[in-house]
Amino acid sequence: QVQLVESGGGLVQTGGSLRLSCAASGRTFSRIAMGWFRQAPGKEREFVAAITWSGDSTYYADSVKGRFTISRDNAKNTVYLQMNSLKPEDTAVYYCVAAPIISTNWRVYNYWGQGTQVTVSS
Repeated sequence: QVQLVESGGGLVQTGGSLRLSCAASGRTFSRIAMGWFRQAPGKEREFVAAITWSGDSTYYADSVKGRFTISRDNAKNTVYLQMNSLKPEDTAVYYCVAAPIISTNWRVYNYWGQGTQVTVSS
């Protein structure tokens, strides 16, 4: 079992920045892929970013590429999502996820955090 706890969400103006953190506990953190999904009201769950267990490969949704950066610190059992140049369309609940393999498909991820709200005002 892996427990995930997100933090760092909040309210920010257009063009601002936020950094989300996800602290993991349970099984060996360094051997699992991690990622972020988001879901806005009335919309489907959307892939945001993912990172391999070693951190040497990352994947991003086209909508966030160049603005968001995913990283991890295996010594701290933590994954981060640095979000810059935020737009109102980034407003959503952001979920931290984990799985033995990396994927952009939410069905692959069997561990989910409780979510953290990000709101970008125009």
